Amino acid sequence: MAFCDQCGQPAGDHPVCVARRELEPPRYCPECARRMVVQVDPVGWTARCSRHGELRNA
Repeated sequence: MAFCDQCGQPAGDHPVCVARRELEPPRYCPECARRMVVQVDPVGWTARCSRHGELRNA
């Protein structure tokens, strides 16, 4: 099952989350819906799930 990376609910069409995704890094792991540790710096961001590792922006 996939989850929304902004609200942690099951994946779907969440208009608020789609708009938020353009400006903010993910807050929840898309694989398990756990809250991730997010660090934002001037160059980009990293988000780390305790189970699934780290995500970085491109």
